Amino acid sequence: MAGESLLLVDGGVPERASLERQLAGDGFAVIAADRGAAALELLERSEPDLVLLDVSLPDASGYELCRTLREGEPGRCWNREVPVILVSERGDPLDRVRGFARGADDYVMRPYVYEELVARIRAVLRRSRTPVRAERLVVDELEIDRLARVVRVAGVPVLLAAKEFELLLALATDPERVRTKEELLRDVWGYRSTARTRTLDSHASRLRRKLDPDGRRGWVCNVWGVGYRLVEPGPLRAA
Repeated sequence: MAGESLLLVDGGVPERASLERQLAGDGFAVIAADRGAAALELLERSEPDLVLLDVSLPDASGYELCRTLREGEPGRCWNREVPVILVSERGDPLDRVRGFARGADDYVMRPYVYEELVARIRAVLRRSRTPVRAERLVVDELEIDRLARVVRVAGVPVLLAAKEFELLLALATDPERVRTKEELLRDVWGYRSTARTRTLDSHASRLRRKLDPDGRRGWVCNVWGVGYRLVEPGPLRAA
C-alpha cells in the first residue's frame, strides 16, 4: 500500500513535521499545509489519495473545512470524494458525530498510537478503493446486483421500490460511513436545498423493514440528528 499521496493539514509545526517524517518513512508521499486556505489549494493542485485533517487550525475549523471539501466551492475543482480522517483532542461522542456529519470517513483522538493511526489510514484507503460503480456490492449477507437491480439477503430476494434501491446503493458504497440527510436527499432525490421533508425517513424505515423484517440484523442505522449508515462500524482491523 506504499506510494499513496497524503495531504497532512495541521497547524502545529513540530507535531506536523514529526508526523510527516514518520508517514514518509512508511512509504506515503506526504504534502503538508498548516492552514485551511493552503489545504484547499493543495487539494486542488495535488489530488491526494487521503486527507489527514486536524480539527483546530489557525484560520479555520477542521469540521467546516471538511464540509467545504465535500460540498465544493464555486470556481474550484477537486475530488470531493477524497477520504478524510479528522484528528482531534476532543473525544466526546457529539464531536465525533459532528465530524462524520460533515463528511469525515474516520475520526482519531489525540493522543493516538502512531501504529494505530497508520492502520486507520490504510483501512480507509482500502475502503476507498472499492469501485463506486461496481456491478455487484456485498456487505456481509447483503448482495446488490447494480445492473440487474436485484437485492438478496442471505440468498433471499428482497423486492425494493426504485428510490429504496437508490437509497440502499448510496449507503452500501461505504457501509460504515454516516451519510447526512442533506447528502442523501441531494444524491438520491436531487433536492438542492434542505427542505423539510419526511421522504428520506419514510424510505429508510421501509428499506430497513424489508431488509430485516425480524429486526435482528440492524440494517440502515439511524444516527439521530445527522443521517444514516448501512451498518454499525466494526472493530479496528490492523493493516
